[in-house]
Amino acid sequence: MVLMFLNGDGMRGGRLHDQLAGAPLLRTARTAPKYRYYSVGDRFPAMVTTETEGRAVTGEVYDVPLETLRDNLIPAEPPELELGLIELDDGTACLATVLRHNHLDSPELIDISHIGDWRTYRTAT
Repeated sequence: MVLMFLNGDGMRGGRLHDQLAGAPLLRTARTAPKYRYYSVGDRFPAMVTTETEGRAVTGEVYDVPLETLRDNLIPAEPPELELGLIELDDGTACLATVLRHNHLDSPELIDISHIGDWRTYRTAT
């Protein structure tokens, strides 16, 4: 089992939540303020570590079996994302999907770091 931070449609009520195959929700959480947060063409969110002007991102932490990660979550992710290690605001390390660095110059990126919450962003758009 691994800690997995979700910040998009895999969260409760999201269209991809079933990909978790019943993995238990441990808590809602925020990342450390080290990330820029983007909407990728209003299709899904993506975060990336930054050295300057980082913000916290809101999400949920799940206890996910490695088999669920391998068989369900990772195959369902868009090609712009990859598995990475992130830090929560309490110092906890978690896996999360993050933006691949070769997509940082994509014209589809909309910086939503000031919002830091995919659900809030989607409600506002």
